[in-house]
Amino acid sequence: MAKWTPLHEAPEPLEGPVVATITGGTILWFALFLLQLPFYGWFADRDLLWWVWTCAAGGGLGLIGIWYVRGRDAALKRHRAAAAADGATDGASSEG
Repeated sequence: MAKWTPLHEAPEPLEGPVVATITGGTILWFALFLLQLPFYGWFADRDLLWWVWTCAAGGGLGLIGIWYVRGRDAALKRHRAAAAADGATDGASSEG
């Protein structure tokens, strides 16, 4: 069997408001969890408690995601600033 090879290059990853997106999703998971709590008995009677705990887990994992993407965003900004500073010093040293 022949090895699979891509016919074209992979596109660049999409960049956008990642921190805001993860924060919004986390808020949504927690809101769904809180909205389901009054119906805990109804879910328990029908063996559907996993719905409640899935929302709680989504909110908890979302908190980890917020921590992660904020750190990633800060690291990308530091990298861009360092690259810009290196570019500015290289330009200044080559003029002299």
